[in-house]
Amino acid sequence: MIGTLINVAAIIAGSALGLLLKRSFRKSIADVVMQGLGLCVLLIGLTGALKTENVLLMILSVVVGGVIGAWIGIGRRLNDLGAFAQRKLVRNAPAGDNTFANGFVTASLIFCVGAMAVVGALDSGIRGDHSTLIAKSALDGVASVVFASALGPGVMLSALPVLVYQGAIAILGNVVAPMLSAAVVLEMSAVGGLLIIGVGLNMLLKAEIAVADLLPAIFIPFLYYPLAGLFF
Repeated sequence: MIGTLINVAAIIAGSALGLLLKRSFRKSIADVVMQGLGLCVLLIGLTGALKTENVLLMILSVVVGGVIGAWIGIGRRLNDLGAFAQRKLVRNAPAGDNTFANGFVTASLIFCVGAMAVVGALDSGIRGDHSTLIAKSALDGVASVVFASALGPGVMLSALPVLVYQGAIAILGNVVAPMLSAAVVLEMSAVGGLLIIGVGLNMLLKAEIAVADLLPAIFIPFLYYPLAGLFF
């Protein structure tokens, strides 16, 4: 858990610095930063998604994961959590303002999705090797400065899902490691890259892609390969 705690601390510290910088940004500057961030997020997503070696599995993952996520209502629940936190933590927030929730959901997706989160948490939990998560912490810390300056205090709250997600993988590492082959991690990361593309499009085009509801798609490759081995 040490690596995950370092990651969480980096996100909180970076977000705090970003919020301090936000006060010196005019709206025109913030808009340009947001557009630049959107382009960077698209690049990150494309880089991950294009690594897939099984396009049909990606399609299956998105379809099945989307059905599960929409049925559970992940997007609605995350937005509700963000709105609740905004009411409790942000004074005099304008009615109907969902900036806090957007920052929380966007940052949570970007910080939790990717091979470094999975592999780093496994190394941390099984071998006590925190190097991957420390490297991820440096990246997330810098990213959180920029995201918080553009998206607001909701970015800081994204440390919570990072703690739960990476912490669970670290604690259950010995159980899940045998099922996380290189192929599984690759396809999980590729599906995650596709979802990050959705985040980038939402940021740039004000689209309404239900990325949060698609989150279960990341875990379909984790289930697919063991099941495929049983039947084929």
